Amino acid sequence: MKKTLALLMSLAVVTATFASCGESAESSSTSEASSSVETTTVAEETTEAETTTEEETTEAETEAEEEEAEDEEENYETGDASLDNIRNQDEIGENELLVVSFGTSYNDSRRLTIGAIEDALESAFPEYSVRRGFTANIIIDHVNKRDGLLIDDVDAALSRAEENGVKNLVVQPTHLMNGLEYNDLIAEVGSHADAFENVVFGEPLLTSDDDFKRVEEAIVDWTSEYDDGKTAICFMGHGTEADSNAVYQKMQDMLTADGHENYFIGTVEATPSVDDVLALVKAGEYERVILEPLMVVAGDHANNDMAGDEEDSWKSIFEAEGYEVQCLLRGLGENEAIRQLYIEHAQKAIDSISE
Repeated sequence: MKKTLALLMSLAVVTATFASCGESAESSSTSEASSSVETTTVAEETTEAETTTEEETTEAETEAEEEEAEDEEENYETGDASLDNIRNQDEIGENELLVVSFGTSYNDSRRLTIGAIEDALESAFPEYSVRRGFTANIIIDHVNKRDGLLIDDVDAALSRAEENGVKNLVVQPTHLMNGLEYNDLIAEVGSHADAFENVVFGEPLLTSDDDFKRVEEAIVDWTSEYDDGKTAICFMGHGTEADSNAVYQKMQDMLTADGHENYFIGTVEATPSVDDVLALVKAGEYERVILEPLMVVAGDHANNDMAGDEEDSWKSIFEAEGYEVQCLLRGLGENEAIRQLYIEHAQKAIDSISE
């Protein structure tokens, strides 16, 4: 702050100096100065108008996104929001375990996935107060507007921790991988780090080779009843522009190498795409297709991009090719083996405090 203040003061001095040096020139060039002022004023008005337009455009886009989310949910029963513990209570104590998720407005899925992970962490670490933070403000606003529940975003959760005098802060993300959003989370928490004695991070779900192996085993075991040799079992991930998108191909390679040749991994917004997955399925002699999200929650992507009735949904694309399709609308957070991995990642972070 002092450096900023000093910089502003020095700029003020320089401005005053320029003004005094220009007085004689101004008396001999009044018309030029007047023209300059008029040009500057027009430029400022134009800039203000552009800024206002940008703000209005951003506001309109946000409203459009919220309306679209509401329209998409009209065809789905998202569940009773009151059954979900949003974990924004005060009286935290000195130890907090902040569980950070992207979030979902699908109430049942939120409770059965993110809520289940939080409950599991609370049972595993009774000496820590488990609290929730979402990174997606559009979801927070939508749930608040629709259901009257205000979930903390990350900044609000960190401010709550500060105000409650938390000393040891453990941040456990429910992210699938170490991608762009995870890096943003680290930066945001870092801006509050001075308020705590210790701040440590648990790792995302897919970090080590052992994580990959155990997630592979978990999803194969979870779908074993459909593994009859005639069914292609396809998982849909989100996908990212970051290098971490490679986790999907790695999981595919592991499944294939381990003999699960009827298991396929694709993404909504990156590669492998649904077309890539379809090509692999068509290369086999499958009669049925199982679709399931490779995501912590079964939210908008699962209900619309995967299982929706629109012609570009995964379900519609596979049905158009003549396959019998069944969609399993369940998120990875519902799987006990997956929840155990999050517990172990949080345990590793907690252990690092005393090292």
